[in-house]
Amino acid sequence: MTKSTNRLKPLLRLWPWLWRYKRVLLAASVALLFAAAATLSLPVALRYLIDAGFSAQHSARIDAAFLAMFGVAAVMAVATALRYYWVTWIGERLIADLRQDVYTHVLSMSPVFFETTRTGEVLSRLTTDTTLIQTVIGSSVSIVLRNVLLFFGGLLMLMVTSPPLTMMILLLIPIVLVPILVYGRKVRELSRASQDRVADTSSTAQEVFSAMNTVQSFHREGFESARYARAVESAFTTALRRIRSRAILTFLAILLMFGAIVLVLWFGAQAVMDGRMSPGELGQFLLYALFTGGALAALSESWGEIQRAAGATERLIELLDTPLALQVPAKPQALPARCGGDIQFEAVHFAYPSQPQRQVLRDFSLHIRPGETVALVGPSGAGKSTVFQLLQRFYDIQGGQIRLDGQDIAQCLPGEVRERLSIVPQEPVLFADTAMSNIRYGRLDASDEEVEHAAQHAAADAFIRAQPDGYACFLGERGVRLSGGQKQRIAIARALLKNAAVVLLDEATSALDAESEQAVQQALDELTRERTSLVIAHRLATVRSADRIVVMDQGQVVASGTHQELLAQGGLYARLAKLQFRDA
Repeated sequence: MTKSTNRLKPLLRLWPWLWRYKRVLLAASVALLFAAAATLSLPVALRYLIDAGFSAQHSARIDAAFLAMFGVAAVMAVATALRYYWVTWIGERLIADLRQDVYTHVLSMSPVFFETTRTGEVLSRLTTDTTLIQTVIGSSVSIVLRNVLLFFGGLLMLMVTSPPLTMMILLLIPIVLVPILVYGRKVRELSRASQDRVADTSSTAQEVFSAMNTVQSFHREGFESARYARAVESAFTTALRRIRSRAILTFLAILLMFGAIVLVLWFGAQAVMDGRMSPGELGQFLLYALFTGGALAALSESWGEIQRAAGATERLIELLDTPLALQVPAKPQALPARCGGDIQFEAVHFAYPSQPQRQVLRDFSLHIRPGETVALVGPSGAGKSTVFQLLQRFYDIQGGQIRLDGQDIAQCLPGEVRERLSIVPQEPVLFADTAMSNIRYGRLDASDEEVEHAAQHAAADAFIRAQPDGYACFLGERGVRLSGGQKQRIAIARALLKNAAVVLLDEATSALDAESEQAVQQALDELTRERTSLVIAHRLATVRSADRIVVMDQGQVVASGTHQELLAQGGLYARLAKLQFRDA
């Protein structure tokens, strides 16, 4: 395989998306062939006009020739219009499918992927790169194919018109192609670098916009503006290098190509004067030479766009080729039809992929019986949140087993496991949508009445109805129009609506005031009464009524029992309780 083919290889990966619309692709190809054939037939009519001479005795032949030229032009117009429509349609459809497939693949990635990949980088590939590919597939590729047909068709007709002059052109073609190939590779490399720098600017902006409160609190608007300016300037500098290389490519190609054509036509003029060629044949040869040269010039200009598209495609394919970090079984086992909520951690060993040398859980074992409420307490870094993440099947463990109703969750589909769980995180995530839609995210087929009922139990109904549009109120990006406690109650309502057999509570009442906490705690008590509940708690007062409190330290269970039992045992829990309850 040649280097040129290797450089364009990423574009071949687009073929499966193109093949989905093979009928439209075939129609566009037929239209392209008709348009090229019509274009290539025009010089023949011109040759007969020149050789016949513009005299009255040949008026009938001249009229017929002009009528034929008009007919050819009509065919060319129709074929070109159809070719444009169908090729542009394919470009738009391909990019829509490609964006959807890449987005769906990214959604299936585990947290490992987002630990090492910036969100702005992914967004840049979904927007900037796909837009570039869309331009090339919907426009440049059509132009390239048309000019390829004109080049080879014109070359064939040149050979038919005058083999000696055509041989001269063939000898001169390598002189034109060499700089195109050399600079084309450079343009591709610079295009990839340019896309990376654009991604850097998107990533920087996305990061700052998501932390505007922090930026403004520390009065770092000037610092962040300067940082973004450096990223923009770096992208501009890289783009300028790409533009400069492409300009040099275009200059050399056009100069060498038309220089070669002028030289060949000079020899053709000598052949006409010597009687070895008719004026009409020279005119025909001239037009075919212009077609061939123009096609080559257009190809040289489009080559840079094709190279940029290859670079953009390569970046998108990298996302699609990124393997899933989770080991999904080829033949997954099904969980019991009715989930009882029995959870068992058996000698689990785990380290995050980004820090494989640090064991977060070591020989961690814990059995939670159906309907039991178990609280996990311990210092920061003890592994409490990791237990939640592993139960939700976000990571693969390095040793041991995690069972849900007796079934090893590593042998089940992650989505099926997560459907059995409801979670209320410490920092709730709300979408830029209405209160109704945010709560319904827990169960998409829920009715309005069910959503409102869940909100009532989460003590959210009152403040939602106080909004100007009630449940149709827009909450803003990440719920910025709500207070921390209100956002938490929306998240609790979402979990209540899901009505899963296992409930995971990560300091679910930490952001609430005393009055709201009491109301929400009552709703949570109702939620957890007949369900398996696993609670992470930093404030021990919120879990004193738990069926069992599990004390964790350095990834292991160091104590377990009720509040009173753990106080009597002394140790870590007693020390934590003494610190928190000493005023009482």
